[in-house]
Amino acid sequence: MSIQWFPGHMHLTRKAIGERVKEIDVVVEMLDARLPGSSANPMLQDLSHGKPTLKVLNKQDMADPAMTERWLAYYNAREKTRAIALDAGMSAPAKAISEACRALVPGRGGMFKPVRVLICGIPNVGKSTLINTLMGKRAAKTGDEAGITRNEQRIVLADDFYLYDTPGVLWPRIIVPESGFNLAASGAVGRNAYDDQEVALELLARLKKHYPQLLIERYKLDLPSQEVAETPDEDLLEAAGRQRGALGAGGKVNWQKTAELVIGDFRAMHTGRITLETPEEFDVWLAAGQKADAERAERKKALRDSKGKGRGPQAQRRPRKKP
Repeated sequence: MSIQWFPGHMHLTRKAIGERVKEIDVVVEMLDARLPGSSANPMLQDLSHGKPTLKVLNKQDMADPAMTERWLAYYNAREKTRAIALDAGMSAPAKAISEACRALVPGRGGMFKPVRVLICGIPNVGKSTLINTLMGKRAAKTGDEAGITRNEQRIVLADDFYLYDTPGVLWPRIIVPESGFNLAASGAVGRNAYDDQEVALELLARLKKHYPQLLIERYKLDLPSQEVAETPDEDLLEAAGRQRGALGAGGKVNWQKTAELVIGDFRAMHTGRITLETPEEFDVWLAAGQKADAERAERKKALRDSKGKGRGPQAQRRPRKKP
C-alpha cells in the first residue's frame, strides 16, 4: 500500500512558501524527532532557493535520545544548515531558535536589517504549539488532527526578528513507502489516507527490530527479545490485542480496535521513547524511492511515446468543429 495525502489547501501553501521565501533570510523546518528523515519535506530544497536552513527536531522528549543525537549530527554536517532539538518542556525555545538563525546569517540584525525567518513543517509536527509558546499566548490553533493551521501569520519575536508561520504541508507524492507508514503512525496524514491495521503492522515491524524490549514491557510478552524480533507481525498484533482487552464475540481479537490501540500507544509515548528510523536506513529508503520514481517516470514517458507513434499525423489533430 502506498500512503498519499495532499489536500487542496496544501497546493496553495506550496505557492505561498515559494513567494514568501524570496523575501526571507532563513528557512526553519520543523521535523518530528521520531522520524526526522520522513518528516523532512523534499520540496523545500527547491522552494528555498539555497537559503540557509535550520532543522528543528521537535518532540525530542518523545524520541530515542541517542538517535536524536545521530540525526542532529547528520543534519549539522550539511552545508548552510544547522540543527537543534526542542520539546514542549523547554523554557526558552525562542532563544534557541533565534541564536541558531542569527548564526546562519551573521550579516543580518538590527532595525534596518531584521532577520526574516520562514517556519514550516508537516502537519501535526507541533509547529502551532511552538508558535503559541513563542508568543506566550494562544496565537495559533492546535490539535492532534493533521492540517489545523490554514493561514500564514507574521510573528515578531524581537525588534529585529520576524517569524512567518505557514500551514503544515506535505508533498504531492510520497515516493518512500516506509516514510508513508511512519508519517501515518505519527499522525501527519489524515485518517482517510491509510489503513490502521497495515500501519500498525508496519509499526510493530519497526519496533520489534529496534525496540523489542519496549514491546515486551508494554504488552507483557512472555518472550525474550530475540524471539520477539523473530515473531510475525500479525502474532504481535494479536498478542497486543489480547493484553489490552481488544476482544470481540467469542474472545476473538478485534483487529481494528487493536490497531488503533497500538498506534495510539506509540503516539502517546506509552510504548516508550522511540525513533522510527536511523539516518542510514532513511538514506537507503530514499535512494530506492528515487530509483523507483525515476523508473516510473520512464515507463510513463515510454507509454506516452508509444501512443503518439501509433497514431498518424491526421489522427493526432483535434477534429474541427462543424460550423
